[in-house]
Amino acid sequence: MKKILLLSDTHSYIDNTILKYVKQADEVWHAGDIGNLKVTDSIKKIKPLRAVYGNIDNNEARAEFPEHNRFMCEGVNVWITHIGGYPPYYNNRVRDDIKLNPPRLFICGHSHILKVMPDKKLNLIHMNPGAVGRHGFHKVRTMLRFTIDDNKIDNLEVIEFPR
Repeated sequence: MKKILLLSDTHSYIDNTILKYVKQADEVWHAGDIGNLKVTDSIKKIKPLRAVYGNIDNNEARAEFPEHNRFMCEGVNVWITHIGGYPPYYNNRVRDDIKLNPPRLFICGHSHILKVMPDKKLNLIHMNPGAVGRHGFHKVRTMLRFTIDDNKIDNLEVIEFPR
């Protein structure tokens, strides 16, 4: 079993409250718009990190992290990207690939809107953790926490912080 902390759109912001949740996870996944790499460096000092770059990220972040990160975790096929859309309105960057080879868990950021929903046609779960940074239009900062165990995604929690 893996305990996952999923965050996105930090926009260079990290604090001890976020790092408290990092310490409780087995892995941290970041769905882009990292901002300053001090964010990901702080996370990597504590726990393993899987991340993608986002549209605001500079060449340094793009050199360290991919645009798409596809991997297996505890038997679950995972795809993380920053701009991906949501069921059934996938972004044209991923639309054809997701239909040809859908993951079990499709994660993106970008919108700053927390969203978890199934795509029954493609038999996948879409997650967007919203934005945990302080930059953007969102009124509440959010992250997601869940477990993956033997191909089962479970124990989903929304973590909220005031702006």
